[in-house]
Amino acid sequence: MRASDKIEKLFIQKILKGEFAPGTQIKSERELAMVFEVGRPVIREVLQRLERDGWLTIRHNQRATVNDYWKEGNLMTIAHILNEEDSIPNEFIIHLLELRKNISPSYIKGAVIHKPMEVISLLKESESVADTPVSFAEYDWQLQRGLAAAAPNPIYLLILNSFGQLYLKLATYYFTEASYRNASKSYYMKLMEAALEKDGDKAEQLVHNMMEQSIRMWQEQTAVK
Repeated sequence: MRASDKIEKLFIQKILKGEFAPGTQIKSERELAMVFEVGRPVIREVLQRLERDGWLTIRHNQRATVNDYWKEGNLMTIAHILNEEDSIPNEFIIHLLELRKNISPSYIKGAVIHKPMEVISLLKESESVADTPVSFAEYDWQLQRGLAAAAPNPIYLLILNSFGQLYLKLATYYFTEASYRNASKSYYMKLMEAALEKDGDKAEQLVHNMMEQSIRMWQEQTAVK
């Protein structure tokens, strides 16, 4: 890893952990160059990247100020957060689950209406999934990608692809509970019935309800463990 990449990663970790609080100023380029034992051009490159991606604000002849990434961030901010799995705040995960609750019903409804047989085929595979957290996580990820690909709007799959590594990690943890695996099995069967009926509205409501249930389950699971 290049020195600039290491320094950038360290800055993001400190912001996510709250060590660099929003509104505070960081050291000057000269001081940072001394701390990291690199040239000022390297530090300048890092700071410019961090500003581009919503982490910092740089003003002429002033030290860079740490942003509130919830308000000043952008799509690149999300990408960086997803690469910092050990530093991701649980509130961020809850927000991601809320986002999933809002978009999943839409693309699954589209898939059921436009490609019901493809949806049925994807869901049929759930019957042969091994009853282990990893197997369920891998199946559920491929199912979501398949459903998004079957929807008429290709943007859904592009969005989903951004979360692959994190999705698998969180889903494996989520599916450690046998009751959650059983709840998903029941959901898969109900969704298959909706696809057989080519009932997009029914599928949409099923998905919305399951996503709400998943959020409650995640909150219960993380509160206990």
